[in-house]
Amino acid sequence: MDFLGRIVAAALIAVGLAGAGWLGGQALIESRQPIRTVTVKGLSERPVMADLGFWPIKFVATGPTLEDARAELERADAAVRRFLEGQGFTNDAMRVQNILVEDRLAGYNASNTPDLARFVLTEEFLVTSNEVEMIAEAARNVGEMLREGVVFSSDSYNAGPSYVFTGINDLKTDMLAEATQRAREAAEEFAREAGASVGTIQTANQGVFEILAAVEIPDQRSEKQIDKKVRVVTTITYFLE
Repeated sequence: MDFLGRIVAAALIAVGLAGAGWLGGQALIESRQPIRTVTVKGLSERPVMADLGFWPIKFVATGPTLEDARAELERADAAVRRFLEGQGFTNDAMRVQNILVEDRLAGYNASNTPDLARFVLTEEFLVTSNEVEMIAEAARNVGEMLREGVVFSSDSYNAGPSYVFTGINDLKTDMLAEATQRAREAAEEFAREAGASVGTIQTANQGVFEILAAVEIPDQRSEKQIDKKVRVVTTITYFLE
């Protein structure tokens, strides 16, 4: 290669290096551009009615002997069952969970125990049914058992029925779609105000499905209400273009 050819080749290499350097610089500048995103939430709610009810009924019987207390407990158990059958429940809906036996003479206040109430038997009885309205109606008529001589336990925490909703899996698909759509709408509103457009999803969190009381009542737990609502909140981050 002559002297002129070497000069031309050197010039071409210099131009190529300069071009590569410029492209590398542009890539570096582009990589340093901030990534614009927006994080939004989408809410979906459904009103539902509980489809399964539990009614724990705790009652006690006392007696001077264990046999007397047992006989009294059997009479109370029979009265409870008659009442429930009269309300429309079958035997399959009723079961005894536990029977507790207490000898008060073996306790700390043995000297203050009346002879006629030495033994105390507590029966934990449970009613389970999909007929939640029937459980609610029976609970409102609990006074009928009192008239039959049934003595309820003073454990107020377990008083009254509790209700649950078990059909959440049938709602998940539609509710997630609705929550995602609402999140998209919120992102598009933000993008319009920012002079941008919504791109693809960067991250997404579908959130947790919650079953809540339809109406928040002070001092009442949500499981005590038949009417409920299912809620899910999705959190989605979109790229902005």
